[in-house]
Amino acid sequence: MKGFDPQFADLPDYILTITREIWEDRGLATLHRYYAPDLPMRFPSGLVRGNRAVIDGTLATLAEFPDRRLLGEDVIWSGDEEAGFLSSHRILTTGTHTGHGAFGPPTGRRFEIRAIADCAAKDNVIYDEWLVRDVGGIARQLGLDPSDHARTLIAREGGPETAIRPFTAAADVAGGYTSRGNDSEWGARLADILTRIMDKDIAVIRAEYDRAARTEHPGGQGGWSWDFPETSWMRLRASFPSAAFEIHHVIGRADPAMPPRAAVRWSLTGRQDGFGLFGAPTGAPVHVMGITHAEWGPWGLRREFTLFDEVSIWKQIHLHTGAHQ
Repeated sequence: MKGFDPQFADLPDYILTITREIWEDRGLATLHRYYAPDLPMRFPSGLVRGNRAVIDGTLATLAEFPDRRLLGEDVIWSGDEEAGFLSSHRILTTGTHTGHGAFGPPTGRRFEIRAIADCAAKDNVIYDEWLVRDVGGIARQLGLDPSDHARTLIAREGGPETAIRPFTAAADVAGGYTSRGNDSEWGARLADILTRIMDKDIAVIRAEYDRAARTEHPGGQGGWSWDFPETSWMRLRASFPSAAFEIHHVIGRADPAMPPRAAVRWSLTGRQDGFGLFGAPTGAPVHVMGITHAEWGPWGLRREFTLFDEVSIWKQIHLHTGAHQ
């Protein structure tokens, strides 16, 4: 690949290799080489600037979960050598809570969750990133309630006046990546499915999903066939019935030895004005950063993976209501 180290065969090889080097080979210092000094890294929990902040965050996470593993399930990508690439990298990550950190004193419990990172890369460097982890899934598996954990974070950060604000579109900064993906039919198909779901046309699931489809959603929750995705998507949308849905990036691919697949990064922005995943309506202003991956088989969409951060949503609700004690 032009501009990349010759050891990398292609973009997926680059993404999978540097992820292993950073996390499992303890190559935190390689972030000085692979990450731009001033990159913006957007988490639902907030915006981080620069590779030094990323290094410090990685160190803290490894201190809390020293045996953490990041298994790359898929890299769905777009772009080229001249314009640069965008990699949507789905990871299955595991670890044991043996150190003090963001989730409190060590519990000795293990977790297994997914994360998806959208990384813009050019000339061997990642310069723009969006990352969504299933933080609610970690909390639950460590014996914590996501809502209570959000309250703990607010208190630990000094209360509602000084607490770190979750990411919103208003807090975003330009990072240099401006493409909206590619024009694959598979990306367009997933974008249409998500748009219809957010338009409350839930019948699209039975029309487009394989009857034996597997769906994986936040909180480590998943299910087979139509019932789980119907209920899960309805409860998310019902929590924010008037929120504006927006699609930010769309990739589709049909690669050898792989099913057709797609990656869509999206958001919901509005108020918690309905009952659903987050209890009674509070009117809290909320921004939901979401990423969805999907795969197709001969009878329709057969795998769907969606991530958003429940803890960051609860944090926005508690900061609005003052229920942080």
